[in-house]
Amino acid sequence: MRSLLLLAILFISGCATVPAGEVTARDITLVNNLPPMKAFSGSAVTRPKRSNSQIAGDFLDLSFQLESGRVLPVLSRFEGPVTITVTGGRAPAALDGDLNRLLARLRIEAGIDIHRTASGAPASITLEIIPKARLQALVPHAACFVAPNVSSWKEFRRLRGRAQTDWTRLTTRTKIAIFLPGDVSPQEMRDCLHEEIAQALGPVNDLYRLNDSVFNDDNFHTILTGFDMLILRAYYSPELASGMPRAEVAARLPSILARLNPGGGSGQPTFAPPTPRAWVVAIETALGARGSDTERRLAATRAVNLARGQGWYDTRLALSLFAQGRLHLGVDAGIALNSFKQAESVYRTLPGSELQAANMGVQLAAHALSGGRAEEAISIVNSHIAPVMSAENAALLSTLLMIKAEALALVGRKTEAQLVRLDSLGWARYGFGSEAEVGARMSEIAALAHQSQG
Repeated sequence: MRSLLLLAILFISGCATVPAGEVTARDITLVNNLPPMKAFSGSAVTRPKRSNSQIAGDFLDLSFQLESGRVLPVLSRFEGPVTITVTGGRAPAALDGDLNRLLARLRIEAGIDIHRTASGAPASITLEIIPKARLQALVPHAACFVAPNVSSWKEFRRLRGRAQTDWTRLTTRTKIAIFLPGDVSPQEMRDCLHEEIAQALGPVNDLYRLNDSVFNDDNFHTILTGFDMLILRAYYSPELASGMPRAEVAARLPSILARLNPGGGSGQPTFAPPTPRAWVVAIETALGARGSDTERRLAATRAVNLARGQGWYDTRLALSLFAQGRLHLGVDAGIALNSFKQAESVYRTLPGSELQAANMGVQLAAHALSGGRAEEAISIVNSHIAPVMSAENAALLSTLLMIKAEALALVGRKTEAQLVRLDSLGWARYGFGSEAEVGARMSEIAALAHQSQG
């Protein structure tokens, strides 16, 4: 399930506003004449940077436990070719293309025999598109989700909570349904595709300690990574089969991973200590939609203190600092800025965390822009463009480019600023969707530039 943790791109000067008539004319002209939507065309094939012993431990923790903590007694997967069909109405053009790209990657990178069938035809995986309001009326905190042993929304509603849809009772996967909203941005639909199809095929758990995976509820990675593809390739290796208990899978993993990832070495699985439940509750309270702002700020601070108390210097500490910074936007700029700086520092030391560092960088670039430090803002943006492009995060990319455009305008590079701004809008159409959302983001960033001149 892709959760609704609030990892929105926000700014340190989030309370800034634009005086009437200052920049709105330019914004309206651009938003009413948006360039064509940009789309990513090819994904780089990457390899995880951890040892196979660590990856084996991650595989077992992902594959034999649910997000709730319940134990899965055996490995379950599809046996034989996998088919997927799309129902619930005509798939948007962007979704159709993104699904085809994902399936091609799964065939090539994960070695899974998976193909589409005609809309509405019986399939191993049914992807049903439904309105966001209907989905969240039943599962309020989900952006999208996957369910076993059903092939339609109607069937899921009828069997929800019964033995048929209990993952712990599953031995072999024969049919799975994925439910995702069709009235959100193209990027949000694509993100759901990647995470939910990965869980329909393989592990249904998430681990906060993973920094290079969609199997992490922090929601930073939005497309399947090299680590994820390796996990899925191992999941469908001929040495494994549905119904195998954890001990048997653990005994076979070292040779499987040595064959699939020879650069990762060999050895028995090594396990990281489990993440304390108190920290999970604190971070999910901080980044969730429940509770008052004060309660969530206190939860973020509690998460930071718990992470430091555990001696962590990993993604969990950095995520705690990010949450603390995000929740102090518009409340205490000093705490917010310091938290983002510390989080970026942690992420920069962790191999494979360049995307997370970029999410901190957008905050720091925005702060530099609002302070009139245009060259600093440009430098920060430039340092993060490559990993954001590689991660195919159009929303983050467009925001960075909008900041750069405003910074270029501040230093008098007007023509370059206009070209960068147009580029940002093409990505914004994919990342944010509606013209209203694109316009709101442009106005927010224009307000930061105006604030520097106030």
